[in-house]
Amino acid sequence: MKDIKEDRFIVSVKVGPKFQITIPAAARKLFDIQEGDTLMVMGDKEKGIALVKDDVFYQLMGGMLKNDDGNKN
Repeated sequence: MKDIKEDRFIVSVKVGPKFQITIPAAARKLFDIQEGDTLMVMGDKEKGIALVKDDVFYQLMGGMLKNDDGNKN
């Protein structure tokens, strides 16, 4: 793992036979990712793939993706 700053890093991961990756311990710690958490997988063909915790994603979206009853889609 290549540490750049306390709040950033670069690391390579391999895709396994079931197309799974392991989230490195440093990333799990930095982003407080726990077993059972839900992550959003977002992609752009030119820019790549990003993983974001779902609660952070919905917070960033300002509730735009909530139903009228206040629940997430």
